[in-house]
Amino acid sequence: MNDMNNLGRRKFIKQTSCAAIGTTTLFSTLFNLKTMNAASISNSAVFGGDGYKALVCIYMGGGNDSFNMLIPKQDNNEYEVYSESRSNQAIPQNDILALSGSNYGLHPMLTNVRDMYNDGDVAFVSNIGTLIEPVDQAGYYDGSAELPLGLYSHADQSQQWQTSVPHDRTAVGWGGKIADLLQSQNTNQDISLNISLAGNNVFQTGDTTSEFTVNPNSGAILINGYGDPWLFSELRTQAIDDMIEANYQDLFKKTYMDIVKVSRDANIQYAEAIENITLNTTFSDNPLSTRLELVAKTIAAKDDLGMTRQIFFVDFGSWDHHDELLNSQAEQFDWMNDGLLEFRAALNELEMFDCVTTFSLSEFSRTLSSNGNGTDHGWGGNVFMMGGEVIGGNIYGNYPNLELGSNIDVGGGVLIPEISCDEYFAELSKWFGVSPSELSTIFPNIGNFYDVNSNANPIGFLPFV
Repeated sequence: MNDMNNLGRRKFIKQTSCAAIGTTTLFSTLFNLKTMNAASISNSAVFGGDGYKALVCIYMGGGNDSFNMLIPKQDNNEYEVYSESRSNQAIPQNDILALSGSNYGLHPMLTNVRDMYNDGDVAFVSNIGTLIEPVDQAGYYDGSAELPLGLYSHADQSQQWQTSVPHDRTAVGWGGKIADLLQSQNTNQDISLNISLAGNNVFQTGDTTSEFTVNPNSGAILINGYGDPWLFSELRTQAIDDMIEANYQDLFKKTYMDIVKVSRDANIQYAEAIENITLNTTFSDNPLSTRLELVAKTIAAKDDLGMTRQIFFVDFGSWDHHDELLNSQAEQFDWMNDGLLEFRAALNELEMFDCVTTFSLSEFSRTLSSNGNGTDHGWGGNVFMMGGEVIGGNIYGNYPNLELGSNIDVGGGVLIPEISCDEYFAELSKWFGVSPSELSTIFPNIGNFYDVNSNANPIGFLPFV
């Protein structure tokens, strides 16, 4: 009954917020309802208390065709199989960028990523996807395997990568659950551990916390017209302040205006903290670089903001390439190539590269087979991670057989993933400071793939904690 009451209060606040001045400002501060339980406080006091750490999630929305990101390179049968399966969507073998010590390479636009891999700062996980339990081809076809809900659906798979709950449709994300546990570790309780550059999202929505939303181009989001340097702005600002500071007897009005007040104050605080941050690193004018520049500035302001733990959500979308795959993907890989290099440079400038792990998500990879001018929705694919503590220069997992009709192909080059995204997320979470005892709570299916009491990490791309 208490859970239902809490749900009712949250629903009321969200609905009234929407009706007034918009969700972007108000949702940023819902976490200030502060219903942290004793378990979360105990957990954050014990684990990960030494030094700053940040996770930066780059969400490649739409379904990145990741078998044209990480590609068989060497002159052997693997490239021939790849080329035959991909037909007119294959990257020419001589254009593929070789990775040091590997039979695999990268898309020709990823020159900087290739160099960072060879430097040991970037790694990949191959053939990963949403799973409830291990699945083989026979179980897929005869129905004996439990499969994620809505396979091949953008909405479902996007949600599941952000919640790590493929057996149910929930609006609570694994980043939000981490914030529930660790928010109290930050001295500043007015700005959430979770910073979103993509508005409200499932990934950063917790049971007791919500994301702090910033404008991906300009930073803080204030109430429309508040403090603007134009005629009558002082009168407008004073009127808003008077409404916020008024004494409300009605409980709902008071709750609503308390949220507005915390939002106003938090956004002013955030704006002042990053206002004077200047980086020597120059960022390109592309959608990913501009967002990562703001992330770097926010990290640089961590002391002023009172942060020891932060999770950033960066939307880098438009990967749904049913058409014009080769040209469209080349442009976006070019942006990714510049953005990641510049972000690493900025973090090194701040002497923070060892404290930050950047990682990619995408709802699925795509079919190996061509639909004529692009590819369609798939399942298992490849992801990357970058950071000073990433054990880079490696491809984790077994790069799959790309032959159409293989024992992991369930139609048209849709590949059954070998590694569950739970394993990926659990390793990131442990590095971030989540107790092994909490992993099963955050990732309810993790026990089907990994022993949370193991003396090794699920995959191995980060140091064991």
